[in-house]
Amino acid sequence: MENKGNGLVRSIGTLQATAINMSQMMGAGPFITIPIILAVMGGPQAMFGWLIGALLALLDGLVWSELGSALPGEGGTYIYLREAFKYRTGKLMPFLFIWSTLIATPMTMSTGAIGLANYLSYFFPHITPLETKFIAVGVTVLTVILLYRRINSVAKISTILWGGMILTVVLIIGTALMHFNPSLAFDFPKNAFEPASFFTGLGAGMLLSIYDYLGYFTSCYLGDEVKDPGRTLPRVVTLSILLVALIDLLMNIGIIGVVPWQEAMKSSNIGTLFMERIWGTPGAVIITILIVWTCFASVFNGLLGASRLPYNAAKDGLFFKPFAKLHPKYHFPNVSLLILGAVMAICCFFDLTTIINALMALTIVIQFMGQIVALTVLRKRRPDLKRPYKQWLYPLPSILAFIGWAFVFYSSGWSAIGLAVVWTMIGAIIYLFWARKHQDWPFSKPVIVKTNKEI
Repeated sequence: MENKGNGLVRSIGTLQATAINMSQMMGAGPFITIPIILAVMGGPQAMFGWLIGALLALLDGLVWSELGSALPGEGGTYIYLREAFKYRTGKLMPFLFIWSTLIATPMTMSTGAIGLANYLSYFFPHITPLETKFIAVGVTVLTVILLYRRINSVAKISTILWGGMILTVVLIIGTALMHFNPSLAFDFPKNAFEPASFFTGLGAGMLLSIYDYLGYFTSCYLGDEVKDPGRTLPRVVTLSILLVALIDLLMNIGIIGVVPWQEAMKSSNIGTLFMERIWGTPGAVIITILIVWTCFASVFNGLLGASRLPYNAAKDGLFFKPFAKLHPKYHFPNVSLLILGAVMAICCFFDLTTIINALMALTIVIQFMGQIVALTVLRKRRPDLKRPYKQWLYPLPSILAFIGWAFVFYSSGWSAIGLAVVWTMIGAIIYLFWARKHQDWPFSKPVIVKTNKEI
């Protein structure tokens, strides 16, 4: 293991990084969103939402790949925004990104915990909605406990959880292929492709499907703990997206090829319903246990990556100092982990669809769209930056990804957009107080310090 000299250790290889990404991507997502996407799009045409969501993830993955290989480090987007926008707006953009992650990232993790708790209701059919929320909080506490250890130990746990996730999807896809009924899977309603209803539904469907793919960048948050990040990160980002896109499409179409979409769209535990329809109670019990395992893998790896975000900002003096602390023995950002875990527990008490819409609106503008602009700025400002990987067909993927994210942002709904705007404005006000105290932009000219992390 290579020690970075800053307390962090490079011990995550290609397999482990891929496991971390895919576990985060494949967790609760498809098992809780299949019914919702079918409902908002009104039938099997939901498959176009999944396909276009995968295309957007691939385009955006090319942005992450170049930035991750050129500027590997703890925090991912924080570093990319800091290095790109320091020439004009000082530390405003990275501050707003960390500010947004304080609730957006725990929101993402809470959806996995809620999905897990919903599937447990199969074993406890009389459980109340409030009790389900408390189970989700318990999952959060367990996750924090398991993450409270050295990174090499955490990476091993991630790989084990990933193995369970692969077993789950192989079992579902294999069963679906053996009992697939094309007339059910492609039973489109008469008005399925009327332009007005189709494109309205497509926006909502894309929002949910891209939520399913979120996590392809998790390893980029761990750049200081990844071996040979300049080559490993681009490889695992693309590989994770391609594998999960294939898995999701086969699983989603396979399920509605067994369970009619009119019935599937009303289910709260579609994976269990699907397996019970074919194998009865024994099959339902086995798949429910495996789905719970998969949901937990998503929560575990998501909180692992998220805990590194405020750490790097605090280490730079841009965020609250306690977030910069590393555990004296295990060398991981323990304060950041505990605080994000606490926020995640609070998020577990909100409605699932509301959480998904809000977290997408909160992250799209500052993180995803801002990051695309950051790539362009760095291309112009820092042509000397060492880039082991460069975006294919630049700038076409960046332009298409930007348009795609703008469409998803609009589709999140005005209440979610309003929350994003208000939260960002509060963050901007807090930043101004911080900037005045530290005499940073806009109260003085930005201090430009060029950096190029050694890879």
